[in-house]
Amino acid sequence: MSQSSPLAGVDRARLEQAYPGIFRPSPLRRMQAIAIVAALFGVFLFGMIWLGFSFEKLATGISRLGVIIGLMFPPTPGHLLPLYLKGLAETLAIALLGTMLAAVIAFPLAFIAAKNVVAQRAIHFLSRRFLDTIRGVDTLIWALIFINVVGLGPFAGILAVAMSDIGSFGKLFSEAIETADTKPIDGVTSTGGSTLHQIRFGIVPQVLPVILSQVLYYFESNTRSATVIGIVGAGGIGLYLSNEISQQNWDRVAFLIIMILITVAIIDWCSSRLRFAIIGRRATV
Repeated sequence: MSQSSPLAGVDRARLEQAYPGIFRPSPLRRMQAIAIVAALFGVFLFGMIWLGFSFEKLATGISRLGVIIGLMFPPTPGHLLPLYLKGLAETLAIALLGTMLAAVIAFPLAFIAAKNVVAQRAIHFLSRRFLDTIRGVDTLIWALIFINVVGLGPFAGILAVAMSDIGSFGKLFSEAIETADTKPIDGVTSTGGSTLHQIRFGIVPQVLPVILSQVLYYFESNTRSATVIGIVGAGGIGLYLSNEISQQNWDRVAFLIIMILITVAIIDWCSSRLRFAIIGRRATV
């Protein structure tokens, strides 16, 4: 039995008549597509030239990178392993405490930003723009700000991670609240429950697994962010990494990078297992 084409048995002429734009696109549309591609390519070339892209610099940089990679082996902590472990513990503490602080603050804000909880457009608009404003500032910028406010150290890192995540958590939590099923809420309302009862017994049980999953994911991501902000003086292992790079101790830099990669991989594995457990438990409820 021979294989038939998708158009077998169909009058091609009728299809061409019904959909002329697909079978016979106009020359104008083709020219528009070509013009868009050419414009994007032109913008790309302009950006590369404006930013000083050079194949010569790239080749020179790659050769230098090869030398640096050669100096990284074998990785060694020297006599600073206890300090590195302490810095790694500070980084994990910054990520954990910053994530938890952001989640606690963003949780009530998310209900204000959710349309199905607060129906006033003005409040909804202002709360969303407030969260967008906080989220629009990068964690590194917040770290630089809080270093000048509270000084160098992990406390500035915790505040930086928390401020950056409040906006993200507020948006994600409010979207989860807005997609909550209305049947449990209607059930609470039918029994004479107040608005607080609707939130406590109708919405929170639905969105809590999603929120916990998001918090776990951001804790994993914030571990990397806490390493970066440590470079600018917010504490943690990033501070040691910055010092070793400035002193060109590439074997110690390699050891620190390996420590960070292993830690992030372990956190990723643990958080993934926890997220799947939470999602699986939610599906069985």
